[in-house]
Amino acid sequence: MPGEAWPEIRIGDLGEVFTGRTPSSDHPAYFGDDLPFITPGDMHQGKYARATERSLSLEGAALLKRIKIPANSICVSCIGWQMGEAIMTAQPSFTNQQINTIVPSSKVEPSFLYYSLRPRKQELLSLGAAAGVRTPILNKSAFCDLKVKIPPLSVQHWIAGILSAYDDLIENNNRRIKILEEMAQMIYREWFVNFLFPDQTKIKKVNSSLGPIPQGWTVKRLGELIAVDKGVSYNGAGLTEDGNPMVNLKNILPGGGFRRDATKPYSGDFKLRHTVKPGDVVLANTDLTQVGNIVATPVLIPYIGDGKPILISHHLFAVRCLLDVSPLFLYHLMLEEGFRGFAKGFAVGTTVLGMPKEGILDFTFACPPLSLIKRFVEHVSPSHALVETLYNQSEKLSQTRDLLLPKLISGETNVEHFGREAVSQIS
Repeated sequence: MPGEAWPEIRIGDLGEVFTGRTPSSDHPAYFGDDLPFITPGDMHQGKYARATERSLSLEGAALLKRIKIPANSICVSCIGWQMGEAIMTAQPSFTNQQINTIVPSSKVEPSFLYYSLRPRKQELLSLGAAAGVRTPILNKSAFCDLKVKIPPLSVQHWIAGILSAYDDLIENNNRRIKILEEMAQMIYREWFVNFLFPDQTKIKKVNSSLGPIPQGWTVKRLGELIAVDKGVSYNGAGLTEDGNPMVNLKNILPGGGFRRDATKPYSGDFKLRHTVKPGDVVLANTDLTQVGNIVATPVLIPYIGDGKPILISHHLFAVRCLLDVSPLFLYHLMLEEGFRGFAKGFAVGTTVLGMPKEGILDFTFACPPLSLIKRFVEHVSPSHALVETLYNQSEKLSQTRDLLLPKLISGETNVEHFGREAVSQIS
């Protein structure tokens, strides 16, 4: 059955559609760790919402029980400039009011519907902006009236299977990346927090202002090892389709991790202090919410930009090493809760949190000898190199999937003939 013969069906006729809701912030007991609470900021982790910035308690979930959505529902952001972003639920979840969610009926394969909506971000954004309000919005009624081409269920399964094979490999890479990063951080914690480094039994402990530390270590203020530079302050005129990649708050994931598809092309003026290079450490000096999941979060700059100078926005600090201390060591130091808790204590603001550079430079810690720092870097560098390789593999898989996606969901490509060959190559 060719694609032009596939019927177009309203989203509202493909299942139940729910608009989420946020419990009152006046009742902190509504939030906890029991059930995922999806917001537009959670929609950049792949096909499934495996983790969310916020979660509800059982009490909060009971309040919103009528809009609890099951696993394999499709969440679509319908307010603001993130409109059209989509993600699937991995387990029973709730969403905020910026999201409309489709709970598919038996006539549609959930993954097929998800992939059908993914390329329509700009279309949804245009519809929302056409409402004439300052913030783009696509209400539930207009969202339900959107139409999707729906082939026979067997074809839906084929298409979903082909595209999901790419996402499964990407997700597997992400799991490996997470394990590698956790292992590297665990080694840092053992060596430099718990003092269980190689040959530590041969070294005595001495008293210090931080308590007992290994002999030969010194208590240092971080500002003795580094300086920080704030990024470029910009306006919309500098953002063009072609420019230098500018790393910004959206590149930083809660708890650490670099989101590679969020850089902004910038063609405005900048100074050398606004630039960074692959392997440098940057961290957020701002958080757009009071939750504080982003502020003081460090990331390592990956290889991006095809050789163009990499910039950072004014919401970020670049960490500059003053001594022969590896950025990798500093990155892992800044991932520790001891540092983040200290730095976040300097972040103030009624609606937006802002952290001064003192939140970084005034942190004191037990500094090991350079020889042990170098030994640590040699130990974890292979893991970081493998992380970079896995990210590059995932990027290529993502690019291939995105090239195939519109051809498959439009019926332009013969699904069954293509599907057998594609799936065999992927697996």
